[in-house]
Amino acid sequence: MTLDVALMHRFSSFELDVAFTAERGVTALFGRSGAGKTSVINAVAGLLRPDRGRIDVSGTRLLDTAIGVDVPSHRRRIGYVFQDARLFPHLTVRQNLLFGRWFSEAGNASSEFAHIVALLGIAALLDHRPGTLSGGEKQRVAIARAILHNPQILILDEATSALDSEVESAIQEQLINLMAGKTVIAIAHRLSTIAAMDRLIIMDEGRIVEEGTHGELLKRGGLYADLWARQSGGFLASEAAE
Repeated sequence: MTLDVALMHRFSSFELDVAFTAERGVTALFGRSGAGKTSVINAVAGLLRPDRGRIDVSGTRLLDTAIGVDVPSHRRRIGYVFQDARLFPHLTVRQNLLFGRWFSEAGNASSEFAHIVALLGIAALLDHRPGTLSGGEKQRVAIARAILHNPQILILDEATSALDSEVESAIQEQLINLMAGKTVIAIAHRLSTIAAMDRLIIMDEGRIVEEGTHGELLKRGGLYADLWARQSGGFLASEAAE
């Protein structure tokens, strides 16, 4: 799936003005806190209506403020995994997952349900309620629920932040397999996570300032290279001190 986005929205503290295309694979939105990353994905998901904008998914128009098109969020076939998971507390894990499957246009066979549950390592949690789960377990369940929705686009907002680096890498590999042929938009801050993504979109003060792969952006020596040097330098220093 190809996601085409052009948005403009004025907030009290800054103005969002972005345009980009995300192809199949994993595209990361990266930048300092307050750069506008969450506002972009909220607009794509239908949770924020921009002052002006257009959003297309492979030729299907989801938003066009010029002609009054605004497809409701529940009809956009976009899976959204929030940082805090946001599971239904009164439902078991199984019921939370089935909620995602019920809203899938294509549906999911029982074998696919079992496959996703096994791949994300949550089979033992199916009869538990969210209140008994750890942060990492909740995130795994939220990811499984979003995938069972059979989304065309999957949005991850720090969705693996509660996992340690080794587990996070494993989950990312599983996600790539599960979302093969589809488009994933991710907000992430962990260095290892960002470097592994197919394409990076760097934002600053509501604007896109750089686009490319990790290697390309390091060679350019711009904002991303500067942020990488600062973060990796602090990371290496802390590692050496241990």
